[in-house]
Amino acid sequence: MHADLVAIVGADHVEADVTLEDASGLRGRAGALVAPADAREVAAVVAWCYDRDVPMIPVGGRSGYSGGIVPRSDDAGAVAIALHRLDAIRSFDPLLWRMHAEAGVTTATVARRARENGLLFPPDPGAAEQSQLGGNLATNAGGPHAFKYGVTGRWVTGVEAVLAPGEVVSFGGPVRKDVAGLDLRSLLIGSEGTLGIVTAAWLRLVPAPGEAFPVAAAFGSVREGCAAIDAVLGSGVVPAAVEYLDGRCLTAAPPPFLDADAALLVVCEAESAHDRDELLEALGSGAVSPPAAEVWRWREGVSIAVRAARGEKLSEDIAVPVERLADAIEGTIAIGERHGLEGCSWGHAGDGNLHSSFLLDPGDDEMRTRANAAAHDLFDLARELGGTASGEHGIGLLKAGQLSRQWSPAAVDAARAVKRALDPKGLFNPGKKEP
Repeated sequence: MHADLVAIVGADHVEADVTLEDASGLRGRAGALVAPADAREVAAVVAWCYDRDVPMIPVGGRSGYSGGIVPRSDDAGAVAIALHRLDAIRSFDPLLWRMHAEAGVTTATVARRARENGLLFPPDPGAAEQSQLGGNLATNAGGPHAFKYGVTGRWVTGVEAVLAPGEVVSFGGPVRKDVAGLDLRSLLIGSEGTLGIVTAAWLRLVPAPGEAFPVAAAFGSVREGCAAIDAVLGSGVVPAAVEYLDGRCLTAAPPPFLDADAALLVVCEAESAHDRDELLEALGSGAVSPPAAEVWRWREGVSIAVRAARGEKLSEDIAVPVERLADAIEGTIAIGERHGLEGCSWGHAGDGNLHSSFLLDPGDDEMRTRANAAAHDLFDLARELGGTASGEHGIGLLKAGQLSRQWSPAAVDAARAVKRALDPKGLFNPGKKEP
């Protein structure tokens, strides 16, 4: 294996017998890690693997939370395909509001190049300096500003990908409208590398808003805070973001701009002074409008602060209809109590997307076992409320089997048929995204 892969990508870009781990904490062994230089080399690696029935695991910035890059124990001989060397911005046309970027370009690089030219690439998942475009496409990543601007797929007009048994293909391109064929571009986006490996994408950009005006308010109960979120949604303003944090999160990460000894903190972002004033009115007399840099610098550290509160956490990203948000927030706490754990949540209130977390002692296997059981109760709760087991992190290994509980048998059969059609040998990221 090693000599064949060296012949494709070079000796400096092949590593034998590696451990793969992402931010979920899951880890697994792969027979080799290769780092192709371009789409042609990715295709050659895929062809070699497909000819020999070797499983393939696409690897991006390793910042995912679902174990999407982690091989199963049955796939210890898999070849992991790292895409960080595909880091070119092939073209950038500021006057046409578009960019053609390879899969290894970081989220921060795309956003920075756009911003330097007065443009906006709105998707803003965490770990922007680490996460890569390919990983964002694989999970159809979101972030706080997905409320107004949508998830990654909304900003992609075309993808280049390697499909079985090792062919480079393109779906879509620089054109803004294309309905000539089946929407295979959208099929690949969010597929977690189970149908092929995306190597580049055409991105749509928009002029950046002139200014950001955050608005925040604290509430004495979860129900009161969620009623305020309803008032925001009914205000006629479309905020760029609508976020929330529950009381336990606020204890771990006190906001510097508000005395938030509260059950729920709501944070919105307007893009004009007029909209800011409308949101201040919607959130009530206690609302404040702090500087944007202060708000988002604090918000980016919330996950780390919650983890540090006890040393470890298990966090899931369920999503529910926004009108059931209060039930999900309260349900997270109740599930934690049933399992003898401290539960809390924060997330993207406007999308009904919760990051529900259970705090753990580091190295306590028994506590983690209880947390895993709590996570399954959380998935059940999401379904009962009309929601989903994952709003933005994906299924990966961590949530294997959840789709078969969420979908009807006919929907499961349809998903399996698509997988068989594009990956008849089942070698692309096996065990992920499958019902």
